Amino acid sequence: MKFNTKTIHGGQENDKAYNAVMPPIYQTSTYAQSTPGGHKGYAYSRTHNPTRHALENAFASIENGHYGLAFGSGLAAIDAVIKLLKAGDEVISTNDLYGGTYRLFTKIFEDFGITFHFIGMENARNIEAYVTEKTKLIWVETPTNPMMNIIDIKAVAAVAKKHNLLLAVDNTFATPYLQQPLDLGADIVMHSATKYIGGHSDLVMGALVVKDQELSKRLYFIQNASGAICGPQDSFLALRGIKTLHVRMQRHCENGKAIAYFLKTHPKVDKVYWPGFEDHPNHQIAKEQMRDFGGMVSFTTKEDSYEEIVKVVEKLKIFTLAESLGGVESLAGHPASMTHASIPKKEREKIGVKDSLIRLSIGIEDIDDLIEDIKQALG
Repeated sequence: MKFNTKTIHGGQENDKAYNAVMPPIYQTSTYAQSTPGGHKGYAYSRTHNPTRHALENAFASIENGHYGLAFGSGLAAIDAVIKLLKAGDEVISTNDLYGGTYRLFTKIFEDFGITFHFIGMENARNIEAYVTEKTKLIWVETPTNPMMNIIDIKAVAAVAKKHNLLLAVDNTFATPYLQQPLDLGADIVMHSATKYIGGHSDLVMGALVVKDQELSKRLYFIQNASGAICGPQDSFLALRGIKTLHVRMQRHCENGKAIAYFLKTHPKVDKVYWPGFEDHPNHQIAKEQMRDFGGMVSFTTKEDSYEEIVKVVEKLKIFTLAESLGGVESLAGHPASMTHASIPKKEREKIGVKDSLIRLSIGIEDIDDLIEDIKQALG
């Protein structure tokens, strides 16, 4: 079954009660048992829920995995992965990553005795210098948030396997439509399903997908024991979102390309970060491991000041100034004061997250309207 068909049918079956085409919303916390322990596969909805189960099957299908898990948020999914570790373990992480991930790693798990090394991974060989006998996990984002760096998943997977390490890839920006990390050697794929998978800015959710059965059992145990699951209503909305993921991503990519090239020639724009440019670092790797280059574009203005950026984003009319990304509507964000504010300024600026950086999530509106909106905002 090919991807465009999987988004609609993958991992799904008609509801057994009435052959409903869409999985019903099982808005229940508990299930009747015929005898103690005698039930039809569902006893309590923190552990299993039919609507969430259908969604988890869909997650597994579109990522070419065998086991999917749905969480209450992307950070809850990341939290479950780090709970595979113990005090004294070490993690090698991408240095350019979502601010919430950085906060979780440094403000929560470092206090539990886990050490994190944040490094540039554009050259996978850099990782080797940080591997010790205590290293257990490599954490990758690609494309990275918000600098759009590209990391060679196959090359990092080779390092991970050489040293018997787990490799987890945050695939939120790319989505399974553009990139499938499990096929490139990753052990765990993570999504903030709030973003492109949901696609309509109406839910908050996280996802993990794996192929290995033993790893899935460990993660399912953590999910159930910790309880950070999503509800049936959000599961239903995410299932609906998945069904149009492929057609939405096509338009996101088309519009993203047009915006990137427009910005590159604008006299007030300094740098544009988008992996589709031939001069983008690791562009060739992006071509090899991605189907297209996505709908996320970051840029800086030549007037390098916070005040100038505030003027630009406040003038936008079609783009909405807001957190998050990946919805059908176009969003603009200022990473330094919004999504990445939890990263210390000195650390942010080392990787290029300056006060003059704007991150755009390009929606599926008419491209002419989007370009006109940016043009008038830049003045």
